[in-house]
Amino acid sequence: MNRQKVVIITGAGSGIGKAVAELLADKGFIVYGIDKNAFSHSKINALCADINDYEAISNIFKTVYDRHGRIDGLINNAGFGISGAIEDAKISNMQSIVNTNFLSLSVCSKLIIPYLKQSKGRLVNIGSIGGNIPLPYQAMYSATKSAVEVFSRALATEVRGFGVRVTCVMPGDTKTGFTAARIKDGEDDNDNFAKMHKSISKMEHDEQNGMSPLKAARVVYKTLTCKKRKLRVAVGCSSKMIIFLSKILPVKAVDYIVRKMYAS
Repeated sequence: MNRQKVVIITGAGSGIGKAVAELLADKGFIVYGIDKNAFSHSKINALCADINDYEAISNIFKTVYDRHGRIDGLINNAGFGISGAIEDAKISNMQSIVNTNFLSLSVCSKLIIPYLKQSKGRLVNIGSIGGNIPLPYQAMYSATKSAVEVFSRALATEVRGFGVRVTCVMPGDTKTGFTAARIKDGEDDNDNFAKMHKSISKMEHDEQNGMSPLKAARVVYKTLTCKKRKLRVAVGCSSKMIIFLSKILPVKAVDYIVRKMYAS
Protein backbone atom coordinates (compact mmCIF):
# COMPACT_ATOMS: atom_id res chain seq x y z
CA MET A 1 0.00 0.00 0.00
CA ASN A 2 1.22 3.48 -0.86
CA ARG A 3 0.81 6.71 1.05
CA GLN A 4 -2.64 8.03 1.85
CA LYS A 5 -4.35 4.68 1.93
CA VAL A 6 -7.25 4.72 4.40
CA VAL A 7 -7.34 2.26 7.29
CA ILE A 8 -9.62 1.78 10.29
CA ILE A 9 -8.51 0.24 13.59
CA THR A 10 -10.77 -0.92 16.42
CA GLY A 11 -9.56 -0.74 20.00
CA ALA A 12 -7.18 2.04 19.00
CA GLY A 13 -7.15 3.94 22.28
CA SER A 14 -4.47 1.85 23.97
CA GLY A 15 -2.16 -1.14 23.73
CA ILE A 16 -1.55 -2.86 20.42
CA GLY A 17 -4.30 -0.88 18.69
CA LYS A 18 -2.72 2.43 19.63
CA ALA A 19 0.73 1.23 18.57
CA VAL A 20 -0.63 0.10 15.20
CA ALA A 21 -2.47 3.38 14.67
CA GLU A 22 0.60 5.48 15.45
CA LEU A 23 2.91 3.41 13.27
CA LEU A 24 0.56 3.47 10.29
CA ALA A 25 0.07 7.23 10.66
CA ASP A 26 3.85 7.67 10.71
CA LYS A 27 4.05 5.57 7.53
CA GLY A 28 1.65 7.89 5.74
CA PHE A 29 -1.69 6.14 6.11
CA ILE A 30 -4.88 8.04 6.84
CA VAL A 31 -5.89 6.36 10.10
CA TYR A 32 -9.24 6.21 11.83
CA GLY A 33 -9.15 4.75 15.32
CA ILE A 34 -12.26 3.47 17.08
CA ASP A 35 -12.42 2.92 20.83
CA LYS A 36 -15.29 2.57 23.30
CA ASN A 37 -13.61 5.15 25.52
CA ALA A 38 -13.30 8.69 24.22
CA PHE A 39 -9.72 9.61 23.36
CA SER A 40 -7.79 12.11 21.29
CA HIS A 41 -4.61 11.77 19.27
CA SER A 42 -2.69 14.20 17.13
CA LYS A 43 -1.81 11.62 14.49
CA ILE A 44 -5.09 9.80 13.95
CA ASN A 45 -8.80 10.48 13.59
CA ALA A 46 -10.13 9.30 16.97
CA LEU A 47 -13.71 8.04 17.10
CA CYS A 48 -15.68 6.88 20.15
CA ALA A 49 -17.94 3.88 19.55
CA ASP A 50 -18.61 0.44 21.01
CA ILE A 51 -17.94 -2.27 18.45
CA ASN A 52 -21.00 -4.09 19.79
CA ASP A 53 -23.08 -1.19 18.43
CA TYR A 54 -23.28 -2.42 14.86
CA GLU A 55 -25.31 0.52 13.59
CA ALA A 56 -22.68 2.96 14.88
CA ILE A 57 -19.87 0.94 13.29
CA SER A 58 -21.73 0.73 9.98
CA ASN A 59 -22.24 4.50 10.02
CA ILE A 60 -18.53 5.06 10.73
CA PHE A 61 -17.52 2.90 7.79
CA LYS A 62 -19.94 4.77 5.50
CA THR A 63 -18.75 8.17 6.76
CA VAL A 64 -15.09 7.29 6.19
CA TYR A 65 -15.88 5.98 2.71
CA ASP A 66 -17.96 9.03 1.78
CA ARG A 67 -15.15 11.30 2.95
CA HIS A 68 -12.31 9.57 1.08
CA GLY A 69 -13.99 7.46 -1.58
CA ARG A 70 -12.18 4.37 -0.36
CA ILE A 71 -11.31 2.17 2.59
CA ASP A 72 -8.16 0.11 2.12
CA GLY A 73 -7.91 -1.79 5.36
CA LEU A 74 -9.54 -2.75 8.64
CA ILE A 75 -7.64 -3.99 11.68
CA ASN A 76 -10.02 -5.78 14.04
CA ASN A 77 -8.12 -5.35 17.28
CA ALA A 78 -10.67 -4.59 20.01
CA GLY A 79 -11.07 -7.23 22.69
CA PHE A 80 -10.62 -8.09 26.35
CA GLY A 81 -9.87 -10.98 28.66
CA ILE A 82 -11.61 -12.90 31.43
CA SER A 83 -9.85 -15.09 33.99
CA GLY A 84 -11.26 -17.62 36.38
CA ALA A 85 -12.47 -21.19 36.51
CA ILE A 86 -15.37 -21.91 34.16
CA GLU A 87 -17.30 -23.18 37.18
CA ASP A 88 -17.10 -19.69 38.67
CA ALA A 89 -17.63 -17.72 35.48
CA LYS A 90 -20.51 -15.27 35.30
CA ILE A 91 -22.69 -16.07 32.32
CA SER A 92 -22.95 -12.36 31.51
CA ASN A 93 -19.14 -12.17 31.25
CA MET A 94 -19.05 -15.28 29.08
CA GLN A 95 -21.58 -13.72 26.73
CA SER A 96 -19.73 -10.41 26.72
CA ILE A 97 -16.36 -11.85 25.74
CA VAL A 98 -17.92 -13.90 22.92
CA ASN A 99 -19.76 -10.82 21.66
CA THR A 100 -16.74 -8.52 21.78
CA ASN A 101 -13.86 -10.82 20.86
CA PHE A 102 -15.61 -12.84 18.19
CA LEU A 103 -19.13 -11.86 17.17
CA SER A 104 -18.39 -8.14 16.83
CA LEU A 105 -15.19 -8.91 14.94
CA SER A 106 -17.22 -11.08 12.58
CA VAL A 107 -19.85 -8.36 12.07
CA CYS A 108 -17.20 -5.68 11.50
CA SER A 109 -15.64 -7.98 8.89
CA LYS A 110 -19.03 -8.46 7.22
CA LEU A 111 -19.67 -4.72 7.11
CA ILE A 112 -16.24 -3.81 5.70
CA ILE A 113 -16.12 -6.41 2.91
CA PRO A 114 -18.03 -4.34 0.29
CA TYR A 115 -15.54 -1.49 0.73
CA LEU A 116 -12.51 -3.78 0.61
CA LYS A 117 -13.80 -5.42 -2.57
CA GLN A 118 -13.66 -2.02 -4.27
CA SER A 119 -10.13 -1.25 -3.09
CA LYS A 120 -8.85 -4.85 -3.12
CA GLY A 121 -7.90 -4.12 0.44
CA ARG A 122 -6.69 -5.96 3.50
CA LEU A 123 -8.48 -7.25 6.59
CA VAL A 124 -6.29 -8.00 9.61
CA ASN A 125 -7.85 -9.78 12.58
CA ILE A 126 -5.87 -9.73 15.80
CA GLY A 127 -5.97 -13.18 17.34
CA SER A 128 -3.63 -14.51 20.00
CA ILE A 129 -1.17 -17.28 20.58
CA GLY A 130 -3.64 -18.17 23.34
CA GLY A 131 -5.96 -19.34 20.59
CA ASN A 132 -3.51 -22.10 19.74
CA ILE A 133 -3.00 -23.48 23.24
CA PRO A 134 -5.71 -24.24 25.84
CA LEU A 135 -5.08 -21.72 28.59
CA PRO A 136 -6.53 -22.90 31.91
CA TYR A 137 -8.56 -20.27 33.76
CA GLN A 138 -8.74 -18.33 30.49
CA ALA A 139 -10.82 -20.86 28.60
CA MET A 140 -13.26 -18.32 27.19
CA TYR A 141 -10.45 -16.07 25.97
CA SER A 142 -8.64 -18.99 24.31
CA ALA A 143 -11.88 -20.16 22.71
CA THR A 144 -12.71 -16.75 21.23
CA LYS A 145 -9.22 -16.26 19.85
CA SER A 146 -9.22 -19.75 18.35
CA ALA A 147 -12.52 -18.84 16.71
CA VAL A 148 -10.96 -15.67 15.28
CA GLU A 149 -8.27 -17.69 13.52
CA VAL A 150 -10.68 -20.24 12.03
CA PHE A 151 -13.09 -17.47 10.99
CA SER A 152 -10.25 -15.55 9.32
CA ARG A 153 -9.12 -18.57 7.34
CA ALA A 154 -12.65 -19.36 6.17
CA LEU A 155 -13.32 -15.74 5.21
CA ALA A 156 -10.00 -15.54 3.35
CA THR A 157 -11.23 -18.26 0.99
CA GLU A 158 -14.57 -16.50 0.45
CA VAL A 159 -13.07 -13.15 -0.57
CA ARG A 160 -9.86 -14.29 -2.27
CA GLY A 161 -11.43 -14.12 -5.72
CA PHE A 162 -12.30 -10.45 -5.17
CA GLY A 163 -8.70 -9.47 -4.43
CA VAL A 164 -9.29 -9.05 -0.70
CA ARG A 165 -6.70 -10.50 1.67
CA VAL A 166 -7.47 -11.67 5.20
CA THR A 167 -4.79 -12.39 7.79
CA CYS A 168 -4.94 -13.39 11.43
CA VAL A 169 -2.05 -11.84 13.39
CA MET A 170 -1.30 -13.70 16.63
CA PRO A 171 0.75 -11.87 19.26
CA GLY A 172 2.18 -13.62 22.28
CA ASP A 173 2.80 -12.06 25.70
CA THR A 174 2.70 -8.28 25.23
CA LYS A 175 3.17 -5.56 27.81
CA THR A 176 -0.03 -3.49 27.64
CA GLY A 177 -2.93 -2.37 29.80
CA PHE A 178 -4.75 -5.55 28.76
CA THR A 179 -3.38 -7.27 31.86
CA ALA A 180 -4.83 -4.79 34.34
CA ALA A 181 -8.13 -4.63 32.46
CA ARG A 182 -8.71 -8.39 32.59
CA ILE A 183 -11.97 -9.29 34.32
CA LYS A 184 -11.52 -11.79 37.15
CA ASP A 185 -14.39 -14.13 38.00
CA GLY A 186 -14.59 -16.21 41.18
CA GLU A 187 -14.36 -15.75 44.91
CA ASP A 188 -11.20 -15.93 47.01
CA ASP A 189 -12.72 -18.44 49.42
CA ASN A 190 -13.65 -21.28 47.08
CA ASP A 191 -11.65 -24.36 46.13
CA ASN A 192 -10.68 -23.01 42.70
CA PHE A 193 -9.10 -19.77 43.86
CA ALA A 194 -5.61 -20.91 44.92
CA LYS A 195 -4.87 -22.75 41.67
CA MET A 196 -6.46 -20.04 39.57
CA HIS A 197 -4.55 -17.27 41.33
CA LYS A 198 -1.24 -19.08 40.87
CA SER A 199 -1.91 -19.73 37.19
CA ILE A 200 -3.08 -16.21 36.34
CA SER A 201 -0.24 -14.63 38.32
CA LYS A 202 2.24 -16.56 36.16
CA MET A 203 0.48 -15.45 32.97
CA GLU A 204 0.33 -11.82 34.09
CA HIS A 205 4.01 -11.88 34.99
CA ASP A 206 4.80 -13.14 31.48
CA GLU A 207 2.60 -10.45 29.93
CA GLN A 208 4.17 -7.61 31.86
CA ASN A 209 7.60 -8.87 30.90
CA GLY A 210 6.55 -9.49 27.33
CA MET A 211 7.31 -7.73 24.09
CA SER A 212 6.47 -4.15 23.27
CA PRO A 213 3.18 -3.57 21.41
CA LEU A 214 5.29 -1.86 18.74
CA LYS A 215 6.57 -5.29 17.72
CA ALA A 216 3.04 -6.42 16.97
CA ALA A 217 2.38 -3.12 15.20
CA ARG A 218 5.32 -3.71 12.87
CA VAL A 219 3.95 -7.13 11.96
CA VAL A 220 0.55 -5.60 11.19
CA TYR A 221 2.19 -2.95 9.01
CA LYS A 222 4.14 -5.61 7.13
CA THR A 223 0.96 -7.63 6.70
CA LEU A 224 -0.79 -4.62 5.17
CA THR A 225 2.03 -3.81 2.77
CA CYS A 226 3.66 -7.06 1.74
CA LYS A 227 2.78 -8.73 -1.56
CA LYS A 228 2.89 -12.26 -0.16
CA ARG A 229 -0.48 -13.60 0.95
CA LYS A 230 -0.42 -15.02 4.50
CA LEU A 231 -3.36 -16.54 6.35
CA ARG A 232 -1.83 -16.25 9.81
CA VAL A 233 1.27 -14.65 11.27
CA ALA A 234 2.71 -15.21 14.74
CA VAL A 235 4.42 -12.31 16.50
CA GLY A 236 7.65 -13.10 18.31
CA CYS A 237 10.00 -16.07 18.40
CA SER A 238 8.27 -17.72 21.36
CA SER A 239 4.90 -17.52 19.61
CA LYS A 240 6.33 -19.09 16.46
CA MET A 241 7.85 -21.86 18.55
CA ILE A 242 4.55 -22.54 20.30
CA ILE A 243 2.74 -22.87 16.99
CA PHE A 244 5.46 -25.16 15.65
CA LEU A 245 5.32 -27.41 18.71
CA SER A 246 1.52 -27.51 18.67
CA LYS A 247 1.72 -28.85 15.12
CA ILE A 248 4.25 -31.61 15.72
CA LEU A 249 3.45 -32.75 19.26
CA PRO A 250 0.50 -34.98 20.20
CA VAL A 251 -2.43 -33.19 21.82
CA LYS A 252 -1.77 -34.98 25.12
CA ALA A 253 1.82 -33.71 25.10
CA VAL A 254 0.74 -30.12 24.47
CA ASP A 255 -1.84 -30.31 27.25
CA TYR A 256 0.75 -31.77 29.62
CA ILE A 257 3.15 -28.88 28.93
CA VAL A 258 0.38 -26.34 29.51
CA ARG A 259 -0.55 -28.04 32.79
CA LYS A 260 3.04 -27.95 33.99
CA MET A 261 3.34 -24.29 33.07
CA TYR A 262 0.05 -22.98 34.38
CA ALA A 263 -1.83 -25.53 36.44
CA SER A 264 0.64 -27.71 38.34
